[in-house]
Amino acid sequence: MSLEGRYDESANVVRLGENARQRFHDARGYGYPLSGNEIALAPVEAAHLLYRGDLEAVVDVESGERLSFRSFVAREPGTEFGVRFLVYADLRSRGFYLSPAAEPWLVDPPTADFAVFPRGKGPGDGEIAYTMRVIGERTDVPAADLASGVLAVVDEESEITYFDVGRADPRGSSTATLPDGCDADLLADRVVVWDPPLDLYEEAFYGQPLEGREYDRPTLQCSLLEAAFLVERGAIDLESSVVRERGREVEGERFGRRRRVYTALRERGVVPKTGYKFGADFRTYADVESVDELGHSELLVRVHSASAVFEPRDLALDVRLAHGVRKTMVFALVDGEEIEWWSLERLTP
Repeated sequence: MSLEGRYDESANVVRLGENARQRFHDARGYGYPLSGNEIALAPVEAAHLLYRGDLEAVVDVESGERLSFRSFVAREPGTEFGVRFLVYADLRSRGFYLSPAAEPWLVDPPTADFAVFPRGKGPGDGEIAYTMRVIGERTDVPAADLASGVLAVVDEESEITYFDVGRADPRGSSTATLPDGCDADLLADRVVVWDPPLDLYEEAFYGQPLEGREYDRPTLQCSLLEAAFLVERGAIDLESSVVRERGREVEGERFGRRRRVYTALRERGVVPKTGYKFGADFRTYADVESVDELGHSELLVRVHSASAVFEPRDLALDVRLAHGVRKTMVFALVDGEEIEWWSLERLTP
């Protein structure tokens, strides 16, 4: 038996009577209860029931117009209705119940577009599998708006990519005793360290040997970031201000942000090395005991200002690349001396 809903545009809900509570809310997780057997549906929920044929039509209470799925969707009730409907329908087809992340659908709702419940559970079970934000591929994402949960991006061909967004906490066990005052020269955009102790490279993994793979006691070529860190700890004999100034000449304001992130990673026991081959700032190793027994790096780190704005296609590119080389993409957002760490990974709900 098909029902007709009543669309209250001022409240932006569709009301259903008769046996709607048992049929749609209790059994299938749509809407929220009103009095008796009546329920209220969000426009996206009503659109899905229209699409499935469970609702025959929705009647606009103000105009009396009887709306089919086609005419209801053409009105696009609510902001970003089109992309949200596509995600809603996709998740329903995957066996999930979900509801708008808003009252009165949920008590104390999360800051998101949808709350997605574990398979077999609904809004009354008090458990949420995913909090989900939905955007189109042309909607920019300010770094300040990143939040733990799932970001669903709908592209121009209505394909959906799901990203798991979460706080990251890079930690490692890499420690090494640094030497004192090694002789070094600043050359253009790198520093050469003359006659350093062997373990500065082989155990602490600073620099690259000038001699290549064949060396007895390597002469190390260090990046300006590595050199800045070593200078500040007295490990090489150069002026800290000179190295920093050269870094700013070479990289501009990026050098300061990248230096802060490099320092933070080293202080967390993580070894950062250049991520150039992967289009990132760093690749990282959490546990370095010997360069000869070095495993795969675990993370790719991109450094941004906390005021950065991401394009979804750039996020997709970064995450796809990291996944392809069996790493996790981490964004380090720098605000003065503070760093926020965020990870992004592809997700299949």
